[in-house]
Amino acid sequence: MTNRNFDKAALRGEPSYVWRAGQDRRLQMILDTTGERVRGRVLENGCGVGMYVEKLSAFGGKVVGLEFDFERGAEAHTNSPHIVNAAGEHLPFPTESYDLILSHEVVEHVQDDRVAVTEMVRVLKPGGRAVIFCPNRGYPFETHGIYWRGKYYFGNKPLVNWLPRRWRDKLAPHVKVYSPKDMRKLFINLPISTIEQTVVFGAYDNIIARYGFLGRVLRAALQLLERTPLRVLGLSHFWVVEKI
Repeated sequence: MTNRNFDKAALRGEPSYVWRAGQDRRLQMILDTTGERVRGRVLENGCGVGMYVEKLSAFGGKVVGLEFDFERGAEAHTNSPHIVNAAGEHLPFPTESYDLILSHEVVEHVQDDRVAVTEMVRVLKPGGRAVIFCPNRGYPFETHGIYWRGKYYFGNKPLVNWLPRRWRDKLAPHVKVYSPKDMRKLFINLPISTIEQTVVFGAYDNIIARYGFLGRVLRAALQLLERTPLRVLGLSHFWVVEKI
Protein backbone atom coordinates (compact mmCIF):
# COMPACT_ATOMS: atom_id res chain seq x y z
CA MET A 1 0.00 0.00 0.00
CA THR A 2 1.46 3.38 -1.00
CA ASN A 3 1.79 6.31 1.41
CA ARG A 4 -1.09 8.02 -0.40
CA ASN A 5 -3.31 4.98 0.06
CA PHE A 6 -2.30 4.75 3.72
CA ASP A 7 -3.37 8.37 4.17
CA LYS A 8 -6.72 7.69 2.51
CA ALA A 9 -7.26 4.56 4.61
CA ALA A 10 -6.52 6.55 7.76
CA LEU A 11 -8.85 9.44 6.96
CA ARG A 12 -11.72 7.64 5.22
CA GLY A 13 -11.44 3.97 6.10
CA GLU A 14 -11.34 1.11 3.64
CA PRO A 15 -14.62 0.31 1.85
CA SER A 16 -15.78 -3.22 1.07
CA TYR A 17 -14.12 -4.43 -2.13
CA VAL A 18 -15.27 -8.07 -1.91
CA TRP A 19 -18.78 -9.19 -0.96
CA ARG A 20 -18.61 -11.93 1.66
CA ALA A 21 -20.58 -13.39 4.57
CA GLY A 22 -20.16 -10.29 6.71
CA GLN A 23 -21.77 -8.06 4.09
CA ASP A 24 -24.54 -10.61 3.52
CA ARG A 25 -25.35 -10.61 7.22
CA ARG A 26 -25.48 -6.83 7.45
CA LEU A 27 -27.61 -6.58 4.32
CA GLN A 28 -30.12 -8.95 5.90
CA MET A 29 -30.12 -6.84 9.07
CA ILE A 30 -30.96 -3.79 6.93
CA LEU A 31 -33.78 -5.62 5.16
CA ASP A 32 -35.21 -7.01 8.40
CA THR A 33 -35.49 -3.56 10.01
CA THR A 34 -36.65 -1.41 7.09
CA GLY A 35 -39.33 -3.43 5.29
CA GLU A 36 -40.79 -2.04 2.08
CA ARG A 37 -38.73 1.14 2.30
CA VAL A 38 -36.01 -0.65 0.34
CA ARG A 39 -38.35 -0.50 -2.67
CA GLY A 40 -38.62 3.29 -2.49
CA ARG A 41 -36.00 6.03 -2.71
CA VAL A 42 -32.81 4.81 -1.05
CA LEU A 43 -29.58 6.67 -0.25
CA GLU A 44 -26.31 5.10 0.76
CA ASN A 45 -24.51 7.96 2.48
CA GLY A 46 -20.83 7.15 2.03
CA CYS A 47 -21.01 4.39 -0.56
CA GLY A 48 -17.31 3.70 -1.12
CA VAL A 49 -16.97 1.73 -4.35
CA GLY A 50 -20.70 1.03 -4.40
CA MET A 51 -21.12 -2.56 -3.26
CA TYR A 52 -24.19 -1.91 -1.07
CA VAL A 53 -25.64 0.35 -3.77
CA GLU A 54 -25.52 -2.59 -6.19
CA LYS A 55 -27.04 -5.05 -3.73
CA LEU A 56 -29.82 -2.71 -2.59
CA SER A 57 -30.71 -1.87 -6.21
CA ALA A 58 -31.78 -5.48 -6.72
CA PHE A 59 -34.89 -4.89 -4.58
CA GLY A 60 -36.48 -2.48 -7.02
CA GLY A 61 -35.96 0.93 -5.42
CA LYS A 62 -34.13 3.91 -6.84
CA VAL A 63 -30.78 3.76 -5.06
CA VAL A 64 -28.40 6.73 -4.96
CA GLY A 65 -24.86 6.48 -3.64
CA LEU A 66 -23.13 9.52 -2.16
CA GLU A 67 -19.34 9.42 -1.80
CA PHE A 68 -16.94 12.14 -0.71
CA ASP A 69 -13.83 10.57 -2.26
CA PHE A 70 -13.89 11.26 -6.00
CA GLU A 71 -11.87 8.19 -7.05
CA ARG A 72 -14.03 5.79 -5.08
CA GLY A 73 -17.17 7.47 -6.35
CA ALA A 74 -15.93 7.15 -9.93
CA GLU A 75 -15.33 3.43 -9.39
CA ALA A 76 -18.84 3.04 -7.95
CA HIS A 77 -20.24 4.84 -11.00
CA THR A 78 -18.88 2.17 -13.34
CA ASN A 79 -21.54 -0.22 -11.99
CA SER A 80 -24.25 2.13 -10.68
CA PRO A 81 -25.59 5.16 -12.58
CA HIS A 82 -26.74 7.23 -9.59
CA ILE A 83 -23.54 8.22 -7.75
CA VAL A 84 -23.08 11.72 -6.30
CA ASN A 85 -19.79 13.26 -5.18
CA ALA A 86 -20.51 15.33 -2.04
CA ALA A 87 -19.93 15.58 1.70
CA GLY A 88 -22.25 14.00 4.23
CA GLU A 89 -22.55 17.26 6.17
CA HIS A 90 -24.10 18.96 3.12
CA LEU A 91 -26.40 16.48 1.42
CA PRO A 92 -27.43 17.90 -1.99
CA PHE A 93 -30.99 16.60 -1.75
CA PRO A 94 -34.36 18.16 -0.90
CA THR A 95 -35.85 17.83 2.56
CA GLU A 96 -38.01 14.70 3.01
CA SER A 97 -36.87 12.99 -0.18
CA TYR A 98 -35.74 9.48 0.90
CA ASP A 99 -37.50 6.45 2.34
CA LEU A 100 -34.31 4.75 3.52
CA ILE A 101 -30.77 5.90 4.24
CA LEU A 102 -27.81 3.60 4.93
CA SER A 103 -24.69 4.93 6.63
CA HIS A 104 -22.29 1.99 6.84
CA GLU A 105 -19.18 2.70 8.93
CA VAL A 106 -19.04 6.31 7.71
CA VAL A 107 -20.01 8.85 10.39
CA GLU A 108 -16.77 8.19 12.27
CA HIS A 109 -14.84 9.65 9.34
CA VAL A 110 -16.72 12.90 8.70
CA GLN A 111 -15.58 16.23 10.08
CA ASP A 112 -18.80 16.85 12.00
CA ASP A 113 -20.77 13.72 12.80
CA ARG A 114 -23.64 15.55 14.50
CA VAL A 115 -24.21 17.69 11.38
CA ALA A 116 -24.01 14.59 9.18
CA VAL A 117 -26.66 12.80 11.25
CA THR A 118 -28.87 15.89 11.28
CA GLU A 119 -28.63 16.04 7.48
CA MET A 120 -29.68 12.42 7.16
CA VAL A 121 -32.74 13.06 9.30
CA ARG A 122 -33.54 16.17 7.26
CA VAL A 123 -33.69 14.31 3.94
CA LEU A 124 -35.70 11.39 5.33
CA LYS A 125 -39.40 11.35 4.61
CA PRO A 126 -41.70 11.11 7.64
CA GLY A 127 -41.79 7.40 8.39
CA GLY A 128 -38.48 6.91 6.58
CA ARG A 129 -35.67 5.07 8.35
CA ALA A 130 -31.92 5.55 8.66
CA VAL A 131 -29.64 2.57 9.31
CA ILE A 132 -26.30 3.39 10.90
CA PHE A 133 -23.33 1.14 11.57
CA CYS A 134 -20.35 2.74 13.32
CA PRO A 135 -17.46 1.70 15.62
CA ASN A 136 -18.13 0.70 19.20
CA ARG A 137 -15.71 2.03 21.80
CA GLY A 138 -16.10 -1.17 23.79
CA TYR A 139 -14.47 -3.27 21.06
CA PRO A 140 -10.98 -4.27 22.26
CA PHE A 141 -9.27 -3.33 18.97
CA GLU A 142 -8.98 -0.07 17.07
CA THR A 143 -9.55 -1.31 13.52
CA HIS A 144 -8.46 1.89 11.73
CA GLY A 145 -4.83 1.88 12.81
CA ILE A 146 -3.03 4.50 14.90
CA TYR A 147 -0.48 7.29 14.69
CA TRP A 148 2.64 6.92 16.77
CA ARG A 149 5.38 9.56 16.77
CA GLY A 150 4.04 11.04 13.57
CA LYS A 151 3.86 7.78 11.64
CA TYR A 152 0.66 5.93 10.72
CA TYR A 153 0.42 2.21 11.52
CA PHE A 154 -2.34 0.41 9.60
CA GLY A 155 -4.34 -2.49 11.05
CA ASN A 156 -6.01 -3.68 14.25
CA LYS A 157 -4.41 -2.25 17.40
CA PRO A 158 -5.38 -3.82 20.75
CA LEU A 159 -6.81 -1.93 23.73
CA VAL A 160 -6.52 1.53 22.15
CA ASN A 161 -10.24 2.21 22.49
CA TRP A 162 -10.15 1.35 26.19
CA LEU A 163 -7.69 4.10 26.99
CA PRO A 164 -8.87 7.40 28.50
CA ARG A 165 -10.45 9.42 25.72
CA ARG A 166 -7.70 12.04 25.47
CA TRP A 167 -5.04 9.34 25.04
CA ARG A 168 -7.12 7.31 22.64
CA ASP A 169 -7.82 10.37 20.48
CA LYS A 170 -4.11 11.22 20.32
CA LEU A 171 -3.37 7.77 18.94
CA ALA A 172 -6.37 7.75 16.58
CA PRO A 173 -7.20 11.38 15.78
CA HIS A 174 -8.33 10.39 12.28
CA VAL A 175 -11.39 8.38 13.33
CA LYS A 176 -14.09 8.66 15.97
CA VAL A 177 -15.39 5.86 18.17
CA TYR A 178 -18.69 5.74 20.02
CA SER A 179 -20.00 4.70 23.40
CA PRO A 180 -23.77 4.26 23.82
CA LYS A 181 -23.85 7.74 25.39
CA ASP A 182 -22.04 9.15 22.34
CA MET A 183 -24.63 7.56 20.07
CA ARG A 184 -27.52 9.08 22.00
CA LYS A 185 -25.89 12.51 21.77
CA LEU A 186 -25.80 12.25 17.97
CA PHE A 187 -29.60 12.07 17.86
CA ILE A 188 -30.58 14.31 20.76
CA ASN A 189 -33.47 16.68 19.97
CA LEU A 190 -33.91 15.27 16.46
CA PRO A 191 -37.40 14.19 15.30
CA ILE A 192 -36.77 10.46 15.41
CA SER A 193 -37.85 7.36 17.26
CA THR A 194 -35.43 4.49 17.82
CA ILE A 195 -36.37 1.20 16.14
CA GLU A 196 -33.18 -0.78 16.85
CA GLN A 197 -30.28 0.00 19.17
CA THR A 198 -27.68 -2.70 19.71
CA VAL A 199 -24.06 -3.73 19.19
CA VAL A 200 -22.93 -6.48 16.81
CA PHE A 201 -19.77 -8.47 16.31
CA GLY A 202 -18.09 -8.89 12.95
CA ALA A 203 -18.14 -11.86 10.56
CA TYR A 204 -14.35 -12.37 10.71
CA ASP A 205 -14.17 -13.52 7.11
CA ASN A 206 -10.38 -13.03 6.95
CA ILE A 207 -9.88 -15.28 9.98
CA ILE A 208 -12.18 -17.92 8.50
CA ALA A 209 -10.30 -17.77 5.18
CA ARG A 210 -7.08 -18.48 7.06
CA TYR A 211 -8.17 -20.93 9.76
CA GLY A 212 -11.32 -22.50 8.34
CA PHE A 213 -13.35 -24.40 10.94
CA LEU A 214 -11.72 -22.70 13.93
CA GLY A 215 -12.57 -19.33 12.44
CA ARG A 216 -16.20 -20.33 11.96
CA VAL A 217 -16.36 -21.49 15.59
CA LEU A 218 -14.98 -18.13 16.72
CA ARG A 219 -17.53 -16.24 14.62
CA ALA A 220 -20.43 -18.32 15.92
CA ALA A 221 -19.33 -17.89 19.54
CA LEU A 222 -18.89 -14.12 19.27
CA GLN A 223 -22.17 -13.61 17.46
CA LEU A 224 -23.94 -15.59 20.20
CA LEU A 225 -22.65 -12.97 22.63
CA GLU A 226 -24.87 -10.42 20.88
CA ARG A 227 -27.75 -11.96 22.87
CA THR A 228 -25.99 -11.31 26.18
CA PRO A 229 -24.71 -8.25 28.07
CA LEU A 230 -21.27 -9.02 26.60
CA ARG A 231 -22.45 -7.49 23.34
CA VAL A 232 -20.95 -4.27 24.78
CA LEU A 233 -17.63 -5.69 23.49
CA GLY A 234 -18.92 -5.93 19.92
CA LEU A 235 -17.41 -4.39 16.82
CA SER A 236 -20.11 -1.95 15.71
CA HIS A 237 -23.18 -0.11 16.86
CA PHE A 238 -26.25 -0.98 14.81
CA TRP A 239 -28.92 1.71 15.07
CA VAL A 240 -32.12 2.09 13.10
CA VAL A 241 -34.12 5.29 13.57
CA GLU A 242 -37.40 6.45 12.07
CA LYS A 243 -38.30 10.03 11.32
CA ILE A 244 -41.48 11.14 13.09
